[in-house]
Amino acid sequence: MSAKTKSSAKANPKFDKAKLPSRHVSVGPTSAPHRAFYYAMGMTEKEIRQPFVGVATTWNEAAPCNIALARQAQAAKKGVKAAGGTPREFTTITVTDGIAMGHAGMKSSLVSREVIADSVELTMRGHCYDALVGLAGCDKSLPGLMMVMVRLNVPSVFLYGGSILPGRWRGRDMTVVDVFEGVGQHSAGRISDKELQEIEMVSCPSSGSCGGQFTANTMACVSEAIGLALPGSSGPPAPYDGRDAFAEASGEAVMWLIKLGLRPRDIVTRKSLENAAAVVAATGGSTNAALHLPAIANEAGIAFDLFDVADIFRRTPYIADLKPGGKYVAKDLYDIGGVSVVIRALLDAGHIHGDCITVTGKTIAENVRGVKVPAGQDVVVPVKKALSPTGGVVGLKGSLAPDGAIVKIAGLKRLQFAGPARVFDCEEDALTAVLTQQYKAGEVLVIRYEGPKGGPGMREMLSTTSALYGQGAGEKVALVTDGRFSGATRGFCIGHVGPEAAIGGPIALVKNGDTIRIDAEKGTIDLDVPKVELEKRRKAWKPRATDFQSGGLWKYAQTVGSARQGAVTHPGARAETHVFGDI
Repeated sequence: MSAKTKSSAKANPKFDKAKLPSRHVSVGPTSAPHRAFYYAMGMTEKEIRQPFVGVATTWNEAAPCNIALARQAQAAKKGVKAAGGTPREFTTITVTDGIAMGHAGMKSSLVSREVIADSVELTMRGHCYDALVGLAGCDKSLPGLMMVMVRLNVPSVFLYGGSILPGRWRGRDMTVVDVFEGVGQHSAGRISDKELQEIEMVSCPSSGSCGGQFTANTMACVSEAIGLALPGSSGPPAPYDGRDAFAEASGEAVMWLIKLGLRPRDIVTRKSLENAAAVVAATGGSTNAALHLPAIANEAGIAFDLFDVADIFRRTPYIADLKPGGKYVAKDLYDIGGVSVVIRALLDAGHIHGDCITVTGKTIAENVRGVKVPAGQDVVVPVKKALSPTGGVVGLKGSLAPDGAIVKIAGLKRLQFAGPARVFDCEEDALTAVLTQQYKAGEVLVIRYEGPKGGPGMREMLSTTSALYGQGAGEKVALVTDGRFSGATRGFCIGHVGPEAAIGGPIALVKNGDTIRIDAEKGTIDLDVPKVELEKRRKAWKPRATDFQSGGLWKYAQTVGSARQGAVTHPGARAETHVFGDI
């Protein structure tokens, strides 16, 4: 946020509530009962007259991803107050993928994205807040908060809680993925009990989200590229004091947005979604972005599905050498200037729409005007020296996945794979087979009935993929699923296969020994089974009931749509008749 913007916000401390939602709970005689509640909490008449700003965090004690958010929320509130607003802090849930991974708890992960968005929506609606500052740490909380900002369409600023610092073991940087892969190494007898314990003790040395270009850091980069976060705000690691400065600036910025009347749907457009997808591709980011970008688009009423994302991925060069496919971690990107460096490189090469407006009130091109790709480093290389001409994530389509699939190719040595299928109807069975090495090189491991409806919840498969990699089989087998992969996954792993098995997609018809052919260069994934045989299998196929016939997971399964459309649970802006920000 520029000094001019800051001073302007402070120079205009008075706001007209006539068109703000909080007028319904703070202005006039009928709001006397509401004001009584505010006085009970120590609010002053001046504070009640000011705009009410929700400061929402996903703080909890579940994992290091979120543990620093309460501190940063206080700084954001300080910024809101300094610029003439009244902050009202509240929290929502998170499910932390690193702890939910590898067991039934992962069924709750993607569902939590919808619960986060819905719960923040209900809190904002119920209390008529005028604007929103949202702070998030773990994977699904980032898109969840961005989704609800666009849904509500009140002035909003997003802030990432920051990445974890890298661990060190035997002279190299470590992340939590090294621990997951260590489990595979241990199962294959490649490391001892003592070495595995050493790795787990040092890999996560601070607060913050997982340190590679996994889903959290991918979506943090998206928040800047799409325009909902202040430039540079995704970079400082969670323990750094610089995060608090960005939090305070975010609080001030949201007050300036109220003055400007600049809202999320002015910012999140088809062009800005394309910018976000380009940054994901250029950084070798998480395949989960192909779920989250369509979900954010749905909130704005923009048609932008997996194939639209994949088109951007295919024409965007891969230029940031980040883990898991590359060498560096999020702190290394921060040290050379952050995601602004990536945006600058892509802008100069014509891969970014520079005219998209952002929460600074300026365009993305104006935000990076003074940024250069630093010399003497190889974290981000110039586009003309790209690590590959195609983005680090690509889309696939074919007879096995008519509604698409996705694969991260960053760091892969081979882009084609063909082999016989070994089929599993749940992740647990596949993980057991991998840990006991009941598979053969050259096979395509198929894990099905793990899609949005079939899981339910579309689990990530990091435990399985990491075990394969730890055993040295990361590129000796392929893994195909209608579920998801962690942003930390590496190897020949294809996810989001649609239609999913639970609704009778082709993946439900695969049998052991069927040949599956994958070509990540051509963007194809096919099942070599004659149509007559497939039709015979389809007639014999019957839907499977899950073990979740009540509660939140059951409810999710009734409403969730396809992975191609972002696995969303409501029609989005295209069906709405009013917007909260206009009440």
